[in-house]
Amino acid sequence: MILVGLTGGIGSGKSTVSAALAARGAVIVDADAIVRDVQQPGSPVLQQMAERFGPQVIAADGTLDRAAVAGIVFTDADALKDLNAIVHPAVAAEMNRRVMAEVATDRVVVMDIPLLAENPREGLQGAIVVDVPEETQVERLVRHRGFDEADARARIAKQATREQRRAMASFVVDNSGDLAALEPQMDALWAWLHTLPQLPPDYEFAGRPKPSSPDTASPDTATI
Repeated sequence: MILVGLTGGIGSGKSTVSAALAARGAVIVDADAIVRDVQQPGSPVLQQMAERFGPQVIAADGTLDRAAVAGIVFTDADALKDLNAIVHPAVAAEMNRRVMAEVATDRVVVMDIPLLAENPREGLQGAIVVDVPEETQVERLVRHRGFDEADARARIAKQATREQRRAMASFVVDNSGDLAALEPQMDALWAWLHTLPQLPPDYEFAGRPKPSSPDTASPDTATI
C-alpha cells in the first residue's frame, strides 16, 4: 500500500482531483463521506448529537439537520468542541479501518481530508495539495454554490492559508484552469505516487494528529 493525504481549500476543486485519482485506480478514503455515514439515522453518533444539542437537530425524516447544528456551533466554542468530541473519534476509527483494509495490497490509498493542513496526520507518506488563488475560490463559491462574496471570503478565512497548505505539500496540483489543464498534472501526480515505497503488510496506521496539531476544526468543515 502507498498512503497519502489529499487536501485543498474550499472551492479548490479537491473533489475533481479525488475523482481523477479514483479513475486511475486509487482507493479514496473520503472524510466528508464518512462523516455522513456515521451520522445516519439511528447511529450512535446521531443519538449523541441529539442528546447534546437537542431534538431540533433531527429533521422530521430522522436525518441530521445540518443547518440547525451549524446554527448552534458557529458562535459557541464549547458547543463546537463537544461536536468534535462526538464526531471525530467515530470518523477517525472508520477512516483507519478503511485504510487498514488495504494495507496488504499494492494499491494507492488517498485519505481525502479537507483540514489536513490544519490537523496534520502521522503515518502518511506525503500530502497532495489542490491549489487555486483565493479569488478563484471566491468566484467558484459564488457561481456554483450560491454564496455571496462576503460569506465566501469569511469561509475561506476560517481555513488554513494558501501558503500554509503549500508549505506542507509533497505535490501541488494547480486546479485554477479547466479539465484539459488538469489532466497532464494528474498523469504526473499518478507517476509520482508510484515512486513512493510500498508500506509493509504489517504496517499499523493509527491516523493520530501530529504532536503539534490541536486536532480542532471550525464549523465550516464536514463535521456537520
